[in-house]
Amino acid sequence: MAPQRNTGAGAEAELPEYAGHYRLETCLGSGGMGVVHLAQSTSGMKVAVKVVHAEFAQDPEFRGRFRQEVAAARRVSGAFTAPVVDADPEARRPWMATLFIPGPTLSEHVKRNGPMAPAQLRQLMAGLAEALRDIHRVGVVHRDLKPSNVLLAEDGPKVIDFGISRPKDSELRTETGKLIGTPPFMAPEQFRRPREVGPAADIFALGSLMVHAATGRGPFDSDSPYVVAYQVVHDEPDLAEVPGNLAPLVLRCLAKEPEDRPTPDELMRELRSVAASYDTQAFIPEQRTGGAPDPKPEPVEKAEPKTGRRRLAMLAAGTAALVAGGVLASVQLAGGADPTPKSTGTRTSPAAFKAWAVKPAAKAGGVPQCAYGAGELLCAQPGVVYALAPADGTLLWRHSVTKERPGGAPVVASGLVHPYIGEGRHLEALDPSSGARVWQRNMPGNDSVRYVGGMVLLTRADGTVTGVDAASGKTKWSRPIPGVSSFVSFAGSPLAYATRPSDDGSNTQVTAVDPDTGDVRWKARVQGMLRPVGVQDGSAFFLSTDWSSGNTKAIVRYIPGTKKSSRVALPVPRQDAVATMRGNVMYVLATGGSLEAIDTDTHKRLWHLETSVSRGSVPVVDDKHVYVTAPDGRLLAVDADTGQLVGQTTAQLGTNSGQVVATLPEPVVANNHVYAAAPDGTVFAVNSRTPGAW
Repeated sequence: MAPQRNTGAGAEAELPEYAGHYRLETCLGSGGMGVVHLAQSTSGMKVAVKVVHAEFAQDPEFRGRFRQEVAAARRVSGAFTAPVVDADPEARRPWMATLFIPGPTLSEHVKRNGPMAPAQLRQLMAGLAEALRDIHRVGVVHRDLKPSNVLLAEDGPKVIDFGISRPKDSELRTETGKLIGTPPFMAPEQFRRPREVGPAADIFALGSLMVHAATGRGPFDSDSPYVVAYQVVHDEPDLAEVPGNLAPLVLRCLAKEPEDRPTPDELMRELRSVAASYDTQAFIPEQRTGGAPDPKPEPVEKAEPKTGRRRLAMLAAGTAALVAGGVLASVQLAGGADPTPKSTGTRTSPAAFKAWAVKPAAKAGGVPQCAYGAGELLCAQPGVVYALAPADGTLLWRHSVTKERPGGAPVVASGLVHPYIGEGRHLEALDPSSGARVWQRNMPGNDSVRYVGGMVLLTRADGTVTGVDAASGKTKWSRPIPGVSSFVSFAGSPLAYATRPSDDGSNTQVTAVDPDTGDVRWKARVQGMLRPVGVQDGSAFFLSTDWSSGNTKAIVRYIPGTKKSSRVALPVPRQDAVATMRGNVMYVLATGGSLEAIDTDTHKRLWHLETSVSRGSVPVVDDKHVYVTAPDGRLLAVDADTGQLVGQTTAQLGTNSGQVVATLPEPVVANNHVYAAAPDGTVFAVNSRTPGAW
């Protein structure tokens, strides 16, 4: 479709065909400050491009606000937002491109389908509470959270439009200028003290948004923005028709004073008491499948391996929301589980490798998320976990799990397979030889989970961490650990690591915990807003991100033994960088496709390559190559020593070419093979030693 004329803020000339390298296609919508278009990159990736109205492009105040929006959106790019792909706030018509996320806005959903059901409301509120928690952690206050700024995507709600000014949404003015926000969803302090607006204003907006989702109207309803403003400041909200188990929590969100409103963490704790499971698929009923899953291992259905050089690569893997519970409700030992028919497939094979591609669970939907362990390729899709023979892709066993999107690939810990649940209500461990359940542990909440060594660490929103024995499912320890909300772990290190940046982003508290005992092995406050990347030879490595722009500017090395840190400045600040370590070299990939290798000992850049991908997965490295997956489905191989591109598969956008997720899954490298997956449910393998033949 050709670019359309603007239908928003008055008539203006024909909109441009391109914003940067992105061809503008369909007009998705228009607001007070700009027009949002569906656009396409040179490689065919779908993006949403916001172009500022011509009448405002010359206004320094609006340009300044647009710069702030771009910076804020870059800082919070992640599971609950539409990540920024590119932007040019200095262009003649300033613009910003984010990944296109299919799905209606909450406003459109309510108009089309009416108020949400109670279960959907609980799930929506839990998802938005998680989103606000992450947004506020990086120092951003949205200030304009409303139904049209929430996308109901397949993998959960996405918050969009950060810090944008909407002057035509309201004619109200204050002595200091234009109000920022939309009156029905603004907090009292936004009218009374607009320069003192903090995170609590977003909580008030969340309360108003939930009333709209539950009733189709706001808690303060009038055709006049002036009347609404008065009601927001002085009147009590109308919560009629809001479900009784949610109304008290919504009322707390709508407290007149900011200090009386709950924090996002408090909201998540309260929502557990009303059985919030945050099943994101509930937003899209037509995509839901059958009833409750069968907990028993299923008989293996024969999967016909397809040999040959099938050029497929993974496109998407959903958001990596890691969820688990905190208190042991029950542990079931299932030593007498129903037997699973044995497959004749070979788990390992020394014979000459042939590329293969199979589709083990085509009806499950979603992109398989895979890992290598116990001599098997272990994969997860909504409703199912299964094992494949690495040599030829033969299906070895399959086990039903809850229908939620998995939180990641299965993990092998203490010799058992652990499905990485997305938002399920229990943990379980499976026999790697059959898929039979060994133990199950019910979960009352939706806290984060991390597998480290032979332990499962469950972290509650209040900082309480519970250590669960991965072999038995029994609690070994439980204690509060200040400054911890979730953990990461790295190969080669027995510890679990948590980071917590200061409010101004000037420093980060790093906590290293012994997963077997819960003891804090070391704690440090290191300069900069840091994201952990890896551990090598007793040193912890981080990416240091600029608080205001969100760009990665340096690599930080911290040595716990000496309590000293050092920094390696990147030659150019990198946007939305991801990285991995191998030996003393860090491989950094940024939005826009810049891939570089940095020697952390000599502080020198070894090589740099422009890969042409708009963004990519976290790089995976073996002794020869660096592997990256791209949004268009390509799998790239780069020479680890020289930085030369030595192979790539062809683009495989498939039938879901318009669906792009925030986080791309990593390739899996094992035994000279690279394993990946495609959006149509295909899992495939290629030879890592011959990328030129892909």
